[in-house]
Amino acid sequence: MEGEKVREFFCKIIKEDEDVSVGVAAIRTLMEIIKHSKSETVQELEATLKDGIQVMKSSNYPVAAVNSGCELFLRFITLAVLDTRTFEECKAIMLNRGHIFIKKLDEARGKIVKLAAKFIGDGCKVLTHSRSRVVLQTLRKAHKQTKNFEVFVTISAPDNSGKRMCKDLEAEGIPCTLILDSAVGYIMDQVHFIMVGAECVVESGGIVNKVGNYTMAICAKEMKKPFYVLTESFKFTRLFPLGQQDLPAEYKYTSDVRKSGDLKKVHPLVDYTPPSYITLLFTDIGILTPSAVSDELIKLYL
Repeated sequence: MEGEKVREFFCKIIKEDEDVSVGVAAIRTLMEIIKHSKSETVQELEATLKDGIQVMKSSNYPVAAVNSGCELFLRFITLAVLDTRTFEECKAIMLNRGHIFIKKLDEARGKIVKLAAKFIGDGCKVLTHSRSRVVLQTLRKAHKQTKNFEVFVTISAPDNSGKRMCKDLEAEGIPCTLILDSAVGYIMDQVHFIMVGAECVVESGGIVNKVGNYTMAICAKEMKKPFYVLTESFKFTRLFPLGQQDLPAEYKYTSDVRKSGDLKKVHPLVDYTPPSYITLLFTDIGILTPSAVSDELIKLYL
């Protein structure tokens, strides 16, 4: 697949299915590249896949999930190289392992929803940020269990994704209030806990998420409110930021913005929330404390 075709296929998946995350779309695109690749050696195929990843990272979608998902996917499928004698046999096993990987991804969100919905009880008031698909499905699940609860959603500038989240919740009949990002501190004493998604989870157990997440987490800790993160394990990434400035520019800005040059006056898309502000992470491999993330990363990449 040529670079432009890779970009078109990647963008088409995201546009046609709003429930598909950017990371999953990237992995499905890599599978398509393998199917249509004319490479004759493993090295050629790996180079083609890496070129495809670069093409997807140059599109105007969040890079964090693309990075983590593709890195883990490549690690998983290239284990086939060790077990085969011919390239055709290796390619067939890669595709088979890829299908297994995608099946695990498809099941991941359901496992998280099942775990997290138990934490939402009658009378709960939940605060969330932006529009996380897994958080939305968890709230839907709790509502279908006839639980009565209320949700507060931040507008989530600059793209105002919280407005869409609020509409989605109201369409399900879930009581929802849209609040200003700057009103997080004001509303915090009314809520029982915070529930957010993540673009990626770093080695320390901290998360990279929509900008404003860190501010919310600081307020939550100061007011002793549990801060829960719902995320798939394919978003675990080998990155160890110590602060906001350690986040790569490709995580914080779109491709078009990075090309413009001067980033000092541009608002970042994401921020980094250190592990000390996170209570629990609900994942498809279980409920984890932030300190357990590094151990799970080692298992994923072994």
